[in-house]
Amino acid sequence: MSIAAVPARRSGLVLADLIPSSRVRDVALVVGGAVLTGVAAQIAVPVPGSPVPVTGQTFAALLVGTALGARRGLLSLALYALVGMAGMPWFAEAGSGTAAPSLGYVFGMLLAVTVVGALARRGADRSMVRMAGAMLLGEALIYAVGVPYLALAADMSLSAAIAAGLTPFLIGDLLKAALAMGAVPAAWKLVDKR
Repeated sequence: MSIAAVPARRSGLVLADLIPSSRVRDVALVVGGAVLTGVAAQIAVPVPGSPVPVTGQTFAALLVGTALGARRGLLSLALYALVGMAGMPWFAEAGSGTAAPSLGYVFGMLLAVTVVGALARRGADRSMVRMAGAMLLGEALIYAVGVPYLALAADMSLSAAIAAGLTPFLIGDLLKAALAMGAVPAAWKLVDKR
């Protein structure tokens, strides 16, 4: 489904905009997005030789940005980051605080959800191809911040950080993009049938 096929009354909207507007709605969406990201971070598989596990955290964060839009997505991930840094054990593998070498990925998520949310508002969440592109761009932004942070925090060379904090995750990221590529445009198709 292309953006041109989306009814005019839906252009410029993200999925969260379909819920009647109120401050309570926005607060609930922001808190819900933070909680979803924290819960998804607990789905973690250790990667041999890497201080960074494979998690559902990035997938949840990018879906939050897509569904909530740039502003609410950024607020949601900022809440997630601040509460986690303050001690809530909802970073990957029940981690918290500011000492984790993987904290850079959380900072990258702040940038990624903003960009992905802005793209969704422009219709990137309406077609499979554009959704996949938005998700892959979001993943790239997370790595652009997370990998150099990992290199600094773990006292690694940049090539070692790439080997430990990027390369093992590429296949999983393609699978996450494929899931989002099917799920979000399908949600719009369901909404537009109503």
